[in-house]
Amino acid sequence: MPITSSRTLLPGDGVTLTADLWRPESHTERGSVVLLHGGGQTRHSWQRTGIRLAEHGWRTYAVDARGHGDSDWASDGDYSTEAYARDLVSIVGVIGEAPVLVGASMGGTAALIAEADHPGLSRALVLVDVVPKAEPEGLAKITGFLERGLAGFDTLDDALAAVVAYNPHRRRPPRADGLRKNLRERDGRWYWHWDPQLLSDRKKTLATATTREIRARAAARTITVPTLLIRGAQSDIVSPDGARELLELIPGSRHVDVSGAGHMVSGDDNDVLSEGLLEFLSEIQPRS
Repeated sequence: MPITSSRTLLPGDGVTLTADLWRPESHTERGSVVLLHGGGQTRHSWQRTGIRLAEHGWRTYAVDARGHGDSDWASDGDYSTEAYARDLVSIVGVIGEAPVLVGASMGGTAALIAEADHPGLSRALVLVDVVPKAEPEGLAKITGFLERGLAGFDTLDDALAAVVAYNPHRRRPPRADGLRKNLRERDGRWYWHWDPQLLSDRKKTLATATTREIRARAAARTITVPTLLIRGAQSDIVSPDGARELLELIPGSRHVDVSGAGHMVSGDDNDVLSEGLLEFLSEIQPRS
């Protein structure tokens, strides 16, 4: 199916967000999908998924969250879940229809909160390796990885080595050239393309894990749209017990495990994730 791709700007809550947009032929569109990446990632982690969805008739937006990639950094340093959720509500308002929200980790939590606070914001919800009860050891591991990157890297190969050390069991090893989109060269060093201030909110979240879990559980109990949990089978963030709890909190929800993938499922095995996502979307009623 012929598709077109473009870069577009979307208004968030006081910030301008950058997105990639893939569109099928207009008469074949089934509706919209918004892809939301995890903390420290960018919209480029969704590249293959965005193309696949458009090939199957979905107008697909992959959005750089505030403080990430080519989107604005928050002048007030607000990188809370609530801020990401407000941005999402603004994005949906511009899209002009209820989309399917697909969120990985940080993006999934924002989608969950936004749908709970604004019922009917989405047609369906796909949570990629995110549940109310996250495993603290896995969260601390991610934060450590992000912190170690603050000083930058001498070369792209050094950045690649850091990624491999964080996730040595990844089935499809990353390439240095593939990381280039997520890094920026400055003064002879390579830095991850996100605002270092976002780590402040992340540390607050870790320190108030109980509050975060209570908020997420309360949100999950209100969800009535079709919901799918996609979990990395080797995830150190979402345990089998955490997955079962989410399914109990959202009646009628379902989940699939992606074998060979860890927490960053959208990067670890993008193709397998896309297959599970497309199967779920095939059951979503066409827009009226």
